[in-house]
Amino acid sequence: MKKLMIYIFLFFLWSCENHSTEDLIAIPTVEDSSLTLKWNKAYPDDSIDKSIVGLKWALSYIGAELPVNEVGISYQNNLISIDLNKLGLSSNAKEKLAVLHSKIVASEEYQTQQAVDLGRYIVLLIGASEHYYELVGTPSTLSELLGNYTLLPQKGYVNNSSVSLEHRIIEFSEQNGLNQVFLSKEVNPVTGEIYEYETIELLPNGQLRFGIFDVNGNRKNAADPSHSNAGKPAKCMWCHESTINQLFTPQNNYSGYLTATELQNTLINYRESHRDLKLQLTNGVDFSQTQQHTLTELLYISFMEPSAERLSLEWNLPLTQVQNLLSSLPTHQYSEFPFLGNLYYRNDIETLAPFDGLAVSSSVREVSITEVNHLD
Repeated sequence: MKKLMIYIFLFFLWSCENHSTEDLIAIPTVEDSSLTLKWNKAYPDDSIDKSIVGLKWALSYIGAELPVNEVGISYQNNLISIDLNKLGLSSNAKEKLAVLHSKIVASEEYQTQQAVDLGRYIVLLIGASEHYYELVGTPSTLSELLGNYTLLPQKGYVNNSSVSLEHRIIEFSEQNGLNQVFLSKEVNPVTGEIYEYETIELLPNGQLRFGIFDVNGNRKNAADPSHSNAGKPAKCMWCHESTINQLFTPQNNYSGYLTATELQNTLINYRESHRDLKLQLTNGVDFSQTQQHTLTELLYISFMEPSAERLSLEWNLPLTQVQNLLSSLPTHQYSEFPFLGNLYYRNDIETLAPFDGLAVSSSVREVSITEVNHLD
């Protein structure tokens, strides 16, 4: 027996020597499903209660139903605990999120702080297109996506888009409860050449699911800026505000298509029907509070463009020390939210942090120089 115990001990030592530190870290699974987020106050009127509302909207964007009979989110002081098994996520989303959580837990930030910055977490959920697509279940090809719907014969034509630099052909299926697709083709007005496709679908939790596809129907991270200002899916979320948008600019009429008035009325009718359905939901975010989505945007903006005061909290360093570290860097203000103060760009200050966090994409809304995918 004594010799057997020695063999077991030697085998354990061999196992430790032949595995990396990351391999030995406890990796969250669907069973071990909690994660701790750290809230860092970002502006004078900020509060953890507001930030939790923003977190709920972000989770809703990836399909979470947030059932009221579950306690998937709790907090104490400035730490928020989430349980991915209690958020009303699909099995696919839970599996993908468990992978992302494992990468977060293995990061130096989490090992040092025993938590991940709430803003970083939001950016990793919706600011990395591949993460968003995988979590929300957007198919990798347009043909697979459209195979779930029957498009109606009626089509709209948009010659004066407030988003696209090209003309657009708008197609859609009938609205069957919280089930519908809208397909936009970005087309050359002279040749009819298609440059890319964009899709909007209705999700069971009332949110919209966005997709961007190239001319061959393959999913892509962002719209081509030479043809469209649509950016990444997170920009679609910001622009649509969980709503089917109507036309905002005058349009011409084209033979073979719905008139501009007919298309406008169709979109408004679908929007109002969708709104009524959302307001009947008992779980999830409060869709009657139409501006609460801004609290999600403030979370990712204040992370991607933090003030020295926010970084002092994030890094657990005295403000004067942070200001000294940043003294050579210029500041700016965010025009939409000037109350955020004098800000720095995350890409400029990340290397100055006392610990490394899991890398994020260089932009949340626009085409990114660096686009991360931690689900590979």
